[in-house]
Amino acid sequence: VQLQASGGGLVQAGGSLRLSCAASGSIFSINFMGWYRQAPGKQRELVARIFDGGRTNYPDSVKGRFTISRDDSKNTVYLQMNSLKPDDTAVYYCNADIRVVAGSLNRYWGQGTLVTVSS
Repeated sequence: VQLQASGGGLVQAGGSLRLSCAASGSIFSINFMGWYRQAPGKQRELVARIFDGGRTNYPDSVKGRFTISRDDSKNTVYLQMNSLKPDDTAVYYCNADIRVVAGSLNRYWGQGTLVTVSS
């Protein structure tokens, strides 16, 4: 199983970006998909998470600005980021708890995509 993230880039403060992360491989089911970020010198933190069935959660720092969604037909999760701030600058990683065809449930991480917000 692999997670492939895309969509990062450079944007001015107040702008928007949309990240995508597609899971591929011998997937039986996906429990949840989410996004984390890590800024230089800081710990990795949760940005958004969406569970099977559509329940979502966000930290206060992004609530109302970021929206996570998933397309189960494509095994893909999206992160729409609006009203971006310089503090949102970080490498964004997607992750997912995936049950493979063979039966085991594992957590997978994508390779990270850089988001830079200029002031």
